[in-house]
Amino acid sequence: MSHEGIRISSQEDKARHAEADRPLPRDAVTPKKVRVLITEGKGLEIEWNDGHHSAWNFAWLRHACPCATCVDERQQQGREPGQPKPRAAELLPMYTPPAKPGSAQGVGRYAIQFNWLDGHSAGIYSFDYLRRHCQCTECKFARAETTGTPN
Repeated sequence: MSHEGIRISSQEDKARHAEADRPLPRDAVTPKKVRVLITEGKGLEIEWNDGHHSAWNFAWLRHACPCATCVDERQQQGREPGQPKPRAAELLPMYTPPAKPGSAQGVGRYAIQFNWLDGHSAGIYSFDYLRRHCQCTECKFARAETTGTPN
């Protein structure tokens, strides 16, 4: 009998995870305005119906891809969404172009999908996922208080 999937958590850990997974209010995950700044090479900006403003750079978005393959890889490496892969030590570091999508499109009324120039396009970034991973100082502080992690 295998016990690999069994994880023993304290009551405190369970409470923290329950708080982090609670449903967000509808206005908090409904965008009023979405701007994908591909030409400028900046990233994604969303103004939410509740008045909050969020922004992510393309590098963070690419490293936070929510597709199953990327999530699994991050979990195996112990990385948080948005945290880059560790770089291998090389004598001559190779240039890697910055993460940038060739295009982006809405997915229904609930998400956005990027077609990255590196050929990856499987990730569908739900507005709930994006709001939960807002990169503003206020949200990072609130996450650190609630879950113990800034991402």
